[in-house]
Amino acid sequence: MEREGKSSGISDVERAIGEALLRWYETHRRDLPWRRRQDPYAVWVAEAMLQQTRVETVIPYYERFLARFPTLQDLAAAPLEEVLKAWEGLGYYARARHLHEAARRLMEERGGEFPRTLAEWRRLPGVGPYMAAAILSIAFGQDLIALDGNAIRVLARLFAFEQDPRRPAGRRQLQQRAERLLPSGQAGAFNQALMDLGATLCTPKSPRCPECPLRAFCAAYAQGNPEAFPVRAPRRMLPHYDVTAGVIEADGRVLIAQRPLQGMLGGLWEFPGGKVEPGESLEDCLRRELREELGIEVEVGEPLLTLRHTYTHMRITLHVFRCRILSGTPQPIGCADVRWVPIAELDRYAFPRTDQRIVEWLRQEGSSSLTRQTTGRSRT
Repeated sequence: MEREGKSSGISDVERAIGEALLRWYETHRRDLPWRRRQDPYAVWVAEAMLQQTRVETVIPYYERFLARFPTLQDLAAAPLEEVLKAWEGLGYYARARHLHEAARRLMEERGGEFPRTLAEWRRLPGVGPYMAAAILSIAFGQDLIALDGNAIRVLARLFAFEQDPRRPAGRRQLQQRAERLLPSGQAGAFNQALMDLGATLCTPKSPRCPECPLRAFCAAYAQGNPEAFPVRAPRRMLPHYDVTAGVIEADGRVLIAQRPLQGMLGGLWEFPGGKVEPGESLEDCLRRELREELGIEVEVGEPLLTLRHTYTHMRITLHVFRCRILSGTPQPIGCADVRWVPIAELDRYAFPRTDQRIVEWLRQEGSSSLTRQTTGRSRT
């Protein structure tokens, strides 16, 4: 019986590639914390964190997260706000929300039992084809290829693959070719070997080809142009938006708002504001946003900070102003919640990176100037 995802009739060259890669991995594998604990929960948390994030960045977050939520049961029982706080600074917060929601589903619907098929894993929030294959191959020993960015780069060079693997058709073809290399029963080691090879030798620039265990088989090396692969379509320019935020203080506390749970940065806390519309001044934008989001009228005072940040799909410039409430009581009209929080307690809340920089400014420079303001006087 032919195993899932595997073609029959493997050639001697294909078999030799798999064997050479596994021999190299035995002596050159990276010592990573998630490889010391191969249970499905630990592998799943690691794969969620590693999406679009460098290994060096993930390691301390992973270790703290597993110390705080050591089991699936612990994660499922925790409040979302606590999970987001543990994730704070790692970015792409939908990963944390999905991980938490999936943990709750697994406990409620399966009694804590982990899925054993691709289809079952794919039904969980945040689990795509790569993550499902990685978990099943590493934690359950199933013969499935898992293509992350490092593996794609290695394979694209190995085959001198002429299509863009970021596009669906190209990715399907590359996966089909890669599946033929899988050594039976060793997919977990094979997948991790590809990842390590791409991270340490077959790097995006200046690959260390003389040290590569696949050099003798590599078509791109034979052509003398490994850096030409993977083929990439031209990148589109990221759009830029101006965004405003208001720092509103009263009695030593500042007003923060929680973003809606669904959508970008869902569930995180921020200093309220929003995106500038065409033809709108920064001050008019902030007044409108606070009216729509919190039901208050404000006086926009002095500018405090200008912060720039790049997301995967856009760039923003965040203009931060001191504000004073003229009328109304803050209510969660366009957000999930609002709170007045002492500056010293802001660390208890999970903020996006830009708002973390506002918190840092308040602690270091802004708190004394804020508390000196009187509540009945303009802050300009």
